[in-house]
Amino acid sequence: MLNSFKIKRKNGFLFIISGPSGSGKTTLAGKILKDNFLKNKIKKSISFTTRPKRTGEVNKKDYFFLSDAQFKQALKAKKILEQTSYLGYYYGTPKDQIDKKLARGKHIILCVDLNGVAKLKKFYPENAVTIFVMPPSLRELETRIIKRCEKTKKAEVIRRVRMAKKELLQKNKFDYVVVNRELDKAVKQLKTILINTMINN
Repeated sequence: MLNSFKIKRKNGFLFIISGPSGSGKTTLAGKILKDNFLKNKIKKSISFTTRPKRTGEVNKKDYFFLSDAQFKQALKAKKILEQTSYLGYYYGTPKDQIDKKLARGKHIILCVDLNGVAKLKKFYPENAVTIFVMPPSLRELETRIIKRCEKTKKAEVIRRVRMAKKELLQKNKFDYVVVNRELDKAVKQLKTILINTMINN
């Protein structure tokens, strides 16, 4: 579904994916990055994070792993476009990385929360293409959140559900909306959006 919005082409495109917890936005972005046709055309944005490196993760490939002090220093130096915190750790989008890739005509895909979307659109009004991912129903969304938070306290699950309901009200502010009813169909719809944007603008 296309919301009324005119995109002006300048350098690469910044495909910003957002949506409530449980919508499947991260899974969809991952599928795009592995797609045979798109994987060489669209690159992911590698975030800063202060959380510890997990087994198998590689610095500068999965994340830029920073200490709390390094993250705060980067934030103070305005090297972070947008940031959020989760489970006591910070995550942020590096400005230099985005600037360089867009200037070279590279297309980028990344998942951020709603606050991050607003900030990125402010920085890159001519490059940003915003895509909202939503579940087929509120009941399905609640089921997904509860399922993925089996070990999470009930109060946290309730908080996430409430937040998700508020986030769903923001969908009309996005350029596109993808309803993730069936994963394969949602991937196909997202892929069509990306390809048409790159070809027609």
